[in-house]
Amino acid sequence: MPPNITATTGDKPGKSGRKKGRKARLVVLVLVLAIIGGVAYGAYWSISTVRASFPQTKGSITLDGLSGPVDVKRDGYGIPQIYASSDEDLFMAQGYVQAQDRFYEMDVRRHMTSGRLSEMFGKSQVKNDEFLRTLGWDRVAKEEYDTKLSASTKKYLQAYAKGVNAYLQGKDGKEISLEYAALGFTNDYKPEKWTPVDSVSWLKAMAWDLRGNMQDEIDRALMTSRLGPKQIKDLYPDYPYDRNKAIVQEGQYDELTQTFEQNGATSTGGTSTSGSTGSSSTSAGSALTSQLSGLYDVLDDVPTAVGVNGQGIGSNSWVVAGSHTITGHPLLANDPHLSASLPSVWYQMGLHCRTVSSKCQYDVTGYTFAGMPGVVIGHNADIAWGMTNSGVDVTDLYLEKLSGDGYLYDGTVKPFKTREETIKVAGGASKKIVVRETNNGPLLSDRDDELVKVGKKATVDTAAPDRGDGYGIALRWTALDAGTTMDAVFAMDKASNWSEFRSAAKLFDVPSQNLIYADKDNIGYTLPGKIPTRAKKDDGSLPAPGWDSSYKWTGYIPSDALPYEYNPKRGYIVTANQAVIDPDKYPYTLTTDWGYGTRSQRITDLIEQKIKGGGKISTDDMRQMQLDDTSVIAQKVVPALLKIDVKDKDVREAQKLLEGWDYTQDADSAAAAYFNAVWRNILKLAFGNKLPKELRVKGQCLWVDPVNTTGPADDTQKVRECGERDADQAQPDGGDRWFEVVRKLMDDPKSDWWTTPKSLTRPGAENNRDDLFKRAMIDARWELTAKLGKDIDTWSWGRLHRLFLKNQTLGTDGPGFLKYILNRGPWKLSGGEATVNATGWNAAGGYGVVWVPSMRMVVNLDDLDKSKWINLTGASGHAYSSHYTDQTSKWADGELLDWNFSEKAVDKSTSDTLVLKP
Repeated sequence: MPPNITATTGDKPGKSGRKKGRKARLVVLVLVLAIIGGVAYGAYWSISTVRASFPQTKGSITLDGLSGPVDVKRDGYGIPQIYASSDEDLFMAQGYVQAQDRFYEMDVRRHMTSGRLSEMFGKSQVKNDEFLRTLGWDRVAKEEYDTKLSASTKKYLQAYAKGVNAYLQGKDGKEISLEYAALGFTNDYKPEKWTPVDSVSWLKAMAWDLRGNMQDEIDRALMTSRLGPKQIKDLYPDYPYDRNKAIVQEGQYDELTQTFEQNGATSTGGTSTSGSTGSSSTSAGSALTSQLSGLYDVLDDVPTAVGVNGQGIGSNSWVVAGSHTITGHPLLANDPHLSASLPSVWYQMGLHCRTVSSKCQYDVTGYTFAGMPGVVIGHNADIAWGMTNSGVDVTDLYLEKLSGDGYLYDGTVKPFKTREETIKVAGGASKKIVVRETNNGPLLSDRDDELVKVGKKATVDTAAPDRGDGYGIALRWTALDAGTTMDAVFAMDKASNWSEFRSAAKLFDVPSQNLIYADKDNIGYTLPGKIPTRAKKDDGSLPAPGWDSSYKWTGYIPSDALPYEYNPKRGYIVTANQAVIDPDKYPYTLTTDWGYGTRSQRITDLIEQKIKGGGKISTDDMRQMQLDDTSVIAQKVVPALLKIDVKDKDVREAQKLLEGWDYTQDADSAAAAYFNAVWRNILKLAFGNKLPKELRVKGQCLWVDPVNTTGPADDTQKVRECGERDADQAQPDGGDRWFEVVRKLMDDPKSDWWTTPKSLTRPGAENNRDDLFKRAMIDARWELTAKLGKDIDTWSWGRLHRLFLKNQTLGTDGPGFLKYILNRGPWKLSGGEATVNATGWNAAGGYGVVWVPSMRMVVNLDDLDKSKWINLTGASGHAYSSHYTDQTSKWADGELLDWNFSEKAVDKSTSDTLVLKP
C-alpha cells in the first residue's frame, strides 16, 4: 500500500488549511507522475487534468429538457439538495448531479451488471463477464423495464437518464474523471450514453450481494469431504431463540392459514434449524463437494457491488417509540454493514419539490445509489425508514444430469434454453459464449472448466442417474425473474403513513429486506420480498438434485402472509440480521441460515438498560449505541482463559491484560488486541485446521489423511494440502455463527473439537479445551510480538485492525502509481466482528477490516432538522476533490453530521448554489 497523499486520521484543518493541503497534494501528484511516467506523462497529467473533471457547483448551466429552473444547493461537505417544480425536472437534475460527482463509478457498475467489464479493462475481465452474461442481469432488467414497471417509474428513469446524458454531452474522458485519463493510455474506451435500463440493472447487483444463504450451501457441501453430518451440524448450530430474540415478537401476518394450505408451502413447525441437513444431503450434497470449489472461485472473482460477495453482510437498524424518547416522538437508527469501497456505495442527497402537488410529489432526503433515481434509505416530511438484509433463502443450487443437448427431469430429457453472447474485449478479439439454461436456471458450471472435470468424479447415491460425462450446476434465484423493486423505491419516497408504506413495501420484491418504519407517532416493521416456497422434501439448506421435480419451487409466500409488527407494547423494534420470527409461531420456512442475533440482542439489551433505569433515549444515545464495541464472545471465553496456569512470563504478562478488561474493543486497547489474537488462534486450532482445503486460507498448508481412507493414515500416507480461498473469505471467519459454536462447546472440555491430531495442531494443543486455549494464548503472544513488538505497552487493537479504502477498479488492479493516487488509508478502528460497531474482520485471514458500517444515520421524528447522518467516504468520486474522503475521519471517530431537511436549515448550511436552467 503506498503512503497517504492526504491526511486521513485525526486532522481537522480549517478552510485555509484545506486550500493549502489541496495545492500540496496536486504538486505531489504531478511530481509522482513525472517521476514514474516520464516527462511525457508528467506533462499530460497536469494540474489542469486533475481538475478538469471537478464539477461546477456555482453559477448556472443550461440543460435542454428542463421545464423550469432547478436549484442545487451544496453544503460544506458537497452534499447536494435539489429543488425543482416537477417530478421530471427533479430526477433529471438528480441524474446530472450524480454524474458530476460519480459518473466513473456509475459507468463501472453498469458494465459490471451487463457483463461488459472487458470493454473497459481488457482480457482480465473476460471470465467475470462470462459469468455475469450467464446470469443475464441486464436481460432481466430490460424485461422489468419493458413489462413490469409502472408508467410513472419509466418516466422518472427516462428523466434521470436524460440528466446523466446532459452532463456527458460534449465531454471527453478526462473531463469526466481522472480514471478515464488513465484508461486512455491503454485503450480508446469512451463512455456511452446512459439508459433507463442501466439504472434498473444496479438493483440486480444489490440483490446479488444480499442473496441469502448461497454461500452457506456451498460451504456445507464442501465440508462433506472432511467432515461427517454431525460435525457439520456442530458448525451450523440451531438459532438460539431463547436467548437472542427474533424481530417479530408481538406481530402478525394476514390470511395465513388459507394461503399456507393453498400454496403447499414448506412447514417448519418448531423444527427448523440453522444448518439442518435435509433429505437432499445424500443425493446432492456430497456430489457437489468438488464442483462447488470451482464455483466458489468464479463467484469470488465477481466484482464487489455492495458487499463481500454475500459473506459477512449485515446491518443494524432499530426504532424506539416516543414513549421511551426524550422528545416524546420516535427515533430511528440505521447503519448497513457492507464492504468498504472508495467512493462509498452511498450518495447523500435531498430531492425537494418546491411545492408538493400532483405535478411534483417528492420531498425526501437520504442515501441514494449513484446511477439510480430516488432515495433508498432516509426520510420524507412524514415518515422515516431503514433497511437491513433479511437473509431469507432466495437461492438454490441444483445438480443437473446433462444429456446431449438437454438435461434430465423426471426421467425425460428436456432441451436447454440457449442464447449466444458476444463479449467485446478492449485491445483484443471478441469472444462468443453460449449460455444454457435448465428449468432451474442458468448452468453456472458452463463457465468453469474445473467444474466440468470434477463433475465426472462426483459421488452420488444409487438413486441418482448415471453421471455419464458429468453433472452440471444450475442456479435458481428470485432476482433472475423480472420484478418491481424500482416501483417500490418511488412509492416509499412519497409514502405518508404506515398503510402507504406497507403498500409500497409489497413492491420491494428483490432483495428481501427488513424494513423498519417511523412516523411522528408510530413505529413498525415489515418483511417484504419474493420468498420461494419449496416442496416438503427440501428446506433449501443444501444443493438439490435438479432431475427430481419434488425439489422444485412450489410458489412464493404471499405478501399478506409475511410477518410484520406495528406499535409493539415493548416500544421498540430491533433488526440486525437475526431470525425474523420464531418458527414455532410461523408455518413457512424463511431460511435455515439466520445470523445468530449477537448484535440484535446487544442493541436490545442497551435499549432495555436505558428504559429499565428510568431513562429516556436521545438522538445521541442512539449514536452511542451504534458505536458499542463490546465483544460478546470475550465475555464468555475470557473467564476460562484467566483460570489457565501459564508458566511463560511473557505469555503471563499478556494474559494479565485480560484481568479487569471491560470487553470493549477500542482502537487503543491492548487487551482487545490480545484477546482477538487468542480468539483467532483458538478457531484455527480447534476448527480451521480440520476444514477442507477449499475453505482454508490460500497458501496455508497442512499434512492430512487422504480423503478416502477408512481410518487414520500413518505419516507416510499423509498428503500435503494447501488452502485455496482468499484470506477475507476463508473459514472460520470468526463471526457470530462461530460465537455460537464455541459457546455450545465451552461446557464440554473434552469434545472432539478440542482434541486434535498432532499433525494438524501445535504442540500441547491435542488433549482438551484448556490445553488448546493455553496453546492459543502462547501463539497469540508471539504473533503479536512479531506484529506489534515485544513491549505490550505499545500494543493496541487499532494497530492490527486497520481500514484501507481502495478504488474498486484501478485502485485494486491498476499500476502502482494509480493505486497511490486513488487509494486512501489506513485508519485505526475500534469495533470488531459481530459487535454493534461492526468493523468486521476475518479471523482465518487476519485482523484487517473487511466490512464496515457503510453509513450511519439517526432520524429524529420530532424535529427532522435535528436528525444526524454520516457517510463512509464523501460525496465525490474525484480523487483530488476536497469531498473525496472528507467524512471518513469523522466516521471513524463515531461522529455524525447535521442532516438538514427544511429549506430554512438547508439554506443556512449551503456553501455553493448551482442553478440549472432550461
